[in-house]
Amino acid sequence: MSKILVIPAIDLRGGNCVRLHQGQYEEEKVYFDDPVKMAKLWRIQNAKVIHVVDLDAAKGGNEHNRKVIHEICKELDIPVQVGGGIRTMADINRAIEAGVYRVIIGTAAVQNPDLVSEAVEKYTCSKIVVGLDARDGEVRVQGWTEGSGQDAVEFALDMEERGVRRIVYTDISRDGTLEGPNMDAYRELGSRLQKAKITASGGIGNHKHLIALNELVPFRVDSVIVGKALYENVFPCQQFWCWHTKEDIDLSQYSTASLKS
Repeated sequence: MSKILVIPAIDLRGGNCVRLHQGQYEEEKVYFDDPVKMAKLWRIQNAKVIHVVDLDAAKGGNEHNRKVIHEICKELDIPVQVGGGIRTMADINRAIEAGVYRVIIGTAAVQNPDLVSEAVEKYTCSKIVVGLDARDGEVRVQGWTEGSGQDAVEFALDMEERGVRRIVYTDISRDGTLEGPNMDAYRELGSRLQKAKITASGGIGNHKHLIALNELVPFRVDSVIVGKALYENVFPCQQFWCWHTKEDIDLSQYSTASLKS
């Protein structure tokens, strides 16, 4: 049976690696102040893809972490997918020109779905991904701070019609809780999609949750984004890694993760 791909997450706010609890910006925990080093450590620990979210840009306004993101893309030899604050074609162009492998469109996909169609046509579905952030089945926007009134499944089906072939589905109520993924939500969406794959996000708290997600492979779930659980060292295998000696290791000596093409 196919195995779920685990994708480490780096959420950026004010240039730091942080994690939120259920999307609440006031419930922020800073883990590291060097996101580039953090990304390289994930690479050494055999990550195949890195997921980066610009939380500052996601809220709108002028704050962003583009410089850090560009540096991460420059330093790594594996794909980096980036979301947060991608609102226009100019934003998409800038990200891809900076080395971002896949661009995740969230709020703009809800407010301007034609942008998704245009982006897929220009860059193909391998480069353009839609971020579906939902709470109680409703799509949320503006860095999860506002409701959209749109049903999550219906929104995803529209994106699939527009050529999207990957949806990053975050259940906001589970994000940062370590309580486990929303299996029912992924199962419901996966049973409706015909072509798009699902990257699950939110709630992973231990290895049993990852094992459980393998049951959803028939429902088009093939990968999962993990953040807090990795930062909190909840997986037994992490004791064998270089987490606690990261200041003493050569971060340029990568492991066996496949190189990006």
